[in-house]
Parts: sequence; structure tokens; C-alpha cells
Amino acid sequence: MTLDQYAAFAEVYDLFMDNIDYGQWFARIRELLEQQNIQDGIVCELGCGTGTMTELLAEAGYDMIGIDASPEMLEAATEKKLVSGHDILYLLQDARSFELYGTVKAIVSVCDSLNYVTDPAELLQVFRLVNNYLDPDGIFLFDMNTPVRYASIGDDTIAENREEGSFIWENQYDPESQINEYLLTLFLPELPLAGEGVESGAVECGDAESGRAQSGDRDGTLYRKTEEYHCQRAYSPDEVKDLLHEAGLVFLAAWDGYTGRTVSGDSERVLYMAREQGKKNNR
Repeated sequence: MTLDQYAAFAEVYDLFMDNIDYGQWFARIRELLEQQNIQDGIVCELGCGTGTMTELLAEAGYDMIGIDASPEMLEAATEKKLVSGHDILYLLQDARSFELYGTVKAIVSVCDSLNYVTDPAELLQVFRLVNNYLDPDGIFLFDMNTPVRYASIGDDTIAENREEGSFIWENQYDPESQINEYLLTLFLPELPLAGEGVESGAVECGDAESGRAQSGDRDGTLYRKTEEYHCQRAYSPDEVKDLLHEAGLVFLAAWDGYTGRTVSGDSERVLYMAREQGKKNNR
């Protein structure tokens, strides 16, 4: 399993995520950090993607480090940093083996980034690294999708068509293994053609394979077809709590990721908070 599955999708990630209320999400993260007396200092975001949350936390006064395994996503994040002028350190690293130069006050991970760690033993290693790089009593805030979330999608196909591009999401979920797989097909416009009659190019299947297909638009726009394979694993709250404990972290609380209320059997996403409690269990 690879975590660098956002290649061409990075070009339009923010476009297709424009229905996400990052402001409200950020407000909740900041509120919880301040409740733990973390109002400034170094904060690290695991799976920072295009840096939307990283930028919001930097704007709030935190010294931010962003970690992601996708060069393309970090390129988009860096472009945002150049515009904002925030002093953010971005690191191209895998969450399962990330390294920091020292400890930090808090580590956050949002938008189900950690569901991409499909092996529980590897998720345990991520949690151990988190514990290792947190200051004494540092805070870990992260959200993960539950089996309820993936079961609600099931074996379904989702599609969206916009002027800036289109996608087809073919989803499959196996409740026994709790593995959710989806093939993401993107159609992204290239330069308009000078004339008509362009032949369609062959498209190879596989991870981030690219090809060309003729547009049906009158202007003869040429579209690039790209396919990416994504794989995530659902984790129940009990599984997550057990792994946190085994990693040496203290589980503090959990909330429904969408409502902020107490976690229930219908919760599709859960926001967790844990605390560092020493490094002896991390070696």
C-alpha cells in the first residue's frame, strides 16, 4: 500500500473539495488545542495535502510543519505558502516513517488521512512516532472514518462534471476486511485545439496512468484522462483506542466528526484526542 496516491488529483483536489467547510473544521481544532493550553508554538500536520488546514493554523499563530507523501499535493501547498507568506516547513515524508528535528506541542491529522494506513500494525507505528515527537503532555488530534462511513458508500459509482474537469469514482467496500477501494478517473482539460478532428489517444490502466481523449465540446478542447487507485481501511473507535494505548498515548476523548456530539453507532467519522505520556512504551 502506498500513501502517495494523489498525483493528477492534486491539480483539482481543492476544486472538488470546495464543499468542505474548512473554516468550521479549523475552528473546532483550534478550540480543542486552546482548551489544552496550546495557543502557539510548533504544530505538525500529518497528511497535510494541499495545505488548507496548515495555512489556517499558521494564520492563527502556530508555527506549522506539514507532512505529506505526495509531491504533487505539497507542490500545491507550497504555492499557497508563497501567496500567504506564512513560514511553513513542508516535508515530503510517509506518515509511517516520518521524522522531525525535535518535539512539537501538537500533531493534527484531518480529512481521514490516516485511513490510508491499511495495516493496523503500521497504524500502531504511526501512533508510536506521534508519541515520540510530541512534547511532554503534547496533544494528538486526528479524525478517521468508521466502518459505517464506508458501508454507506458501498459498491457505488459517483460522478461529477464541471467546466474545470470531471471525475468518476468507482467504489468497493469489503466489510469483512474493512478495506475500501476506489478507482478515481479524472478528465482534465488541456490547451484548446487549433482545429477539429483530433484522434483520441490510447489510455493505459493503472496507478496514475495518463492518456488523451477527445472532448465533445465545440471548441475541441483536449482532455487528459488519468486514473488513480486509492485504498483505505475502516477503523472502529475501539480499534483506534486500543492502538493508541499500545503506542503509549493516553486516550482523552472522541466526538462525532460531523456533529461534535458523543460518538454513537451511527458515527461515520470520529475526531479523537490523545495525549503523550512518556517515551518508554515507544521503543
